[in-house]
Amino acid sequence: METLDAISRWLNKQHVLSYCVGGNDELWCANAFYYYDAQRVAFYLLSETSTRHGGLIGAGTNVAGTINGQPKTVALIRGVQFRGRIRMMEESEGATVRALYCKKFPVARVMTAPVWEIRLDELKMTDNTLGFGKKLHWLREN
Repeated sequence: METLDAISRWLNKQHVLSYCVGGNDELWCANAFYYYDAQRVAFYLLSETSTRHGGLIGAGTNVAGTINGQPKTVALIRGVQFRGRIRMMEESEGATVRALYCKKFPVARVMTAPVWEIRLDELKMTDNTLGFGKKLHWLREN
């Protein structure tokens, strides 16, 4: 749990992720502001279903992505790679998450896009502040 705690602390300080989804022989990536829930080990984001990536996401589609800062010094590089499953939440179950998301990103209050959950199955963090190439790994237990 110590590894997940360290990764979670860093994720809570960030706010943009890149994610990739695929389907029907297509693959597409997008960026999004996210709310991270360390208890569920999940990201939440808003996106319209009419977007290219939104159209590729079905019920429980595989997803992979990254979160990183932009340091100018190699010794300060930190970043996370992730994989999991993404799904659109029902309006009733997403209401609480939407409130938390809007608290973090007040501009989202005017958005009508649905809430999406990325349930994480794997996290890999590179943290050069702990030593060059230092990796922290977390896998969800079945």
